[in-house]
Amino acid sequence: MCNGYLGRQLFILFLLPPLFRMAQWYQLQQLDSKFLEQVHQLYDDSFPMEIRQYLAQWLENQDWEHAANNVSFATVLFHDLLSQLDDQFSRFLIENNFLLQHNIRKSKRNLQDNFQEDPIQMAMIICSCLKEERKILSSARLSNQMEVGSIQNTVIGMLDKQKELDAEVKGVKNHVIDVEQDIKTLEDMQDEYDFKCKTLQNREHESNSTSQEEYKKEQMHLNKMFLSLDLKRKEVVNKIVQLLNATEHTQTALINEELVEWKRRQQTACIGGPPNACLDQLQNWFTIVAESLQQVRQQLKKLEELEQKFTYDPDPITKNKQVLQDRTHSLFKQLIQSSFVVERQPCMPTHPQRPLVLKTGVQFTVKLRLLVKLQELNYNLKVKVLFDKDVSEKNSVKGFRKFNILGTSTKVMNMEESTNGSLAAEFRHLQLKEQKNAGSRTNETTSLPIVVISNVSQLPSGWASILWFNMLSTDPKNLSFFLNPPYAKWSKLSEVLSWQFSSVTKRGLNADQLSMLGEKLLGPTSGGSHDCLIPWTRFCKENINDKNFPFWLWIEGILELIKKHLLCLWNDGCIMGFISKEKERTLLKDQSPGTFLLRFSESSREGAITFTWVEGSQIELVLLSPAEPQFHSVEPYTKKELSAVTFPDIIRNYKVMAAENIPENPLRFLYPDIPKDNAFGKYYSRPKEAPEPMDLDSPKGNGYIKTELISVSEVHPSRLQSPENLLPMSPEEFDEVSRMVDPAEIDTVTFRLFQDSTVEDSRCS
Repeated sequence: MCNGYLGRQLFILFLLPPLFRMAQWYQLQQLDSKFLEQVHQLYDDSFPMEIRQYLAQWLENQDWEHAANNVSFATVLFHDLLSQLDDQFSRFLIENNFLLQHNIRKSKRNLQDNFQEDPIQMAMIICSCLKEERKILSSARLSNQMEVGSIQNTVIGMLDKQKELDAEVKGVKNHVIDVEQDIKTLEDMQDEYDFKCKTLQNREHESNSTSQEEYKKEQMHLNKMFLSLDLKRKEVVNKIVQLLNATEHTQTALINEELVEWKRRQQTACIGGPPNACLDQLQNWFTIVAESLQQVRQQLKKLEELEQKFTYDPDPITKNKQVLQDRTHSLFKQLIQSSFVVERQPCMPTHPQRPLVLKTGVQFTVKLRLLVKLQELNYNLKVKVLFDKDVSEKNSVKGFRKFNILGTSTKVMNMEESTNGSLAAEFRHLQLKEQKNAGSRTNETTSLPIVVISNVSQLPSGWASILWFNMLSTDPKNLSFFLNPPYAKWSKLSEVLSWQFSSVTKRGLNADQLSMLGEKLLGPTSGGSHDCLIPWTRFCKENINDKNFPFWLWIEGILELIKKHLLCLWNDGCIMGFISKEKERTLLKDQSPGTFLLRFSESSREGAITFTWVEGSQIELVLLSPAEPQFHSVEPYTKKELSAVTFPDIIRNYKVMAAENIPENPLRFLYPDIPKDNAFGKYYSRPKEAPEPMDLDSPKGNGYIKTELISVSEVHPSRLQSPENLLPMSPEEFDEVSRMVDPAEIDTVTFRLFQDSTVEDSRCS
């Protein structure tokens, strides 16, 4: 064909989903969803997951490895298994569970049909499943260890910082308690002083009640008490000043460091980076500081009451109370204003992995949260969602579009809005509609910048803008960013590209894949250097190389193809994906004939996948140059073909047919040397079961013979190397070879060729 690809046809089969449960089985259920998906893929109709669940403990207690090598033992276990199923059936009978009775009877019948004559095969399947389960458990543990190891230094640093901040917050709380005790002591001292003063005054009016000397002594004692009282007042005021200093220091760290870092992590998480840390810890700190400031306000009121009862000149309470009250109020106000955050950025429920891109007329959600959780604020704060409030660019940028928000845009924050009891308001049914005139409004906090689209086809370009902004800017109000978008370093962009894959699958991009993408963006001479700078237009606007689409739209098409049609193969590492044709041939040329690899097409905007296999020379004559290996690539498969046929089934049934030859599958080993069926067998579609006799609603035969479509590439015989294409030689050719090669060597080569042909025939049979 003119494009260098082999043509193909399609056939249709279906993949059936399984179910799920104990010791080892119980451990598996505690894993993350990405590992649970691997467990699901282990079981099919030959040995359904229902049996694994019902008989979990019994299955794990048997020696299936021994049974897989001993037919007698395998037979015993096979019949034991049937007995176990009978027992389970009896339990369902007692429970009167008709559906489970039907399922387990059907499972038993299938086991008898499949393994009655070959119990070793059943033992091998169960043994393999249990081993794979253990591998998944080990992989999960290793994954956790690797994650811990890879971020260990960062985590240790963060933990140290958190411990330090936690100690500061607790210090503020303890300091408040100390001041509270000091004020109580001060109040007791003042009450005692007041009592002594009144007692002495009463004695003055009573004649001859006390001697002059006693009166002087009591007067001196009162003076000492006054000095102590004055000293205590100064001490309490000074402690409150120190408390406010410590509170301000802690509050500044919370607002300017911890909250800023959380917002940056949220930005990263929005574009596919690691999930953001929970806000609960921040909320706990903010709330403790707020409660402490509330207590300080009460303590200052108490000091004011003491001052009203007794004051003097110079009274430290009178002198400092207004400054302390103003400072406390200012800190509390700053804390409340800063604690208002967008917990969940604007996002359309139809595209949960593409936040911040909103389509006009389509509902979106946003969730706000107050990090200060005080009971007196519950149902007392009203919030309103506004669009483009205080955006200077709307008057200076030509073509700046303005929007109204439709739906319930005003809510009261309450603690029932969230499952964790935080003070929140979630807006679930908002829409954007373009407006002609803007009004005057107010706002409290700002979401990250959003991109508004009017057609879903604009979503990829809108998401590219979100990626670029959140990768390079930390100022959410910098809406003039795209008037002159900055360049991105390849080191940063490559990380973000890998996130796009890891956020929707279980695998990001490895160094080789990123290197290929780097060369595609930067050119082959760059070598994917981390310091290379990439302009926004090169990433999203300009066509790449000689194609009629930009780099990002190509990546987006491949992501969609993976999510909808290739997820399991991608997660298992079967797809090499991003590899140049030159590198592809370098990898395959020294491999066994029939070795193939899977890569994404570079010429399809909507995303496509192809496979390339190597066909080695089968003739090696002494003193003659060996033939170069031949490489064949099939025409790429797009979502159109993969919507009808699963890719593993295409690989299983793919055929190449030369003129007058019998079709045969040239694909034998997934690179480097994995037998094809080992790599893809668990994904092959299973033929539909014949309906059971008791199935009353099963479809009746329609009189047609069932058919299957298979992928076939037609190749000219000259493109396929085989002994038949080269032998027998004409007499003239044989004479020419005889003059160049010793007759004994010709016999040796002929014998080797005969051996190779015999071995290949035996494999085919």
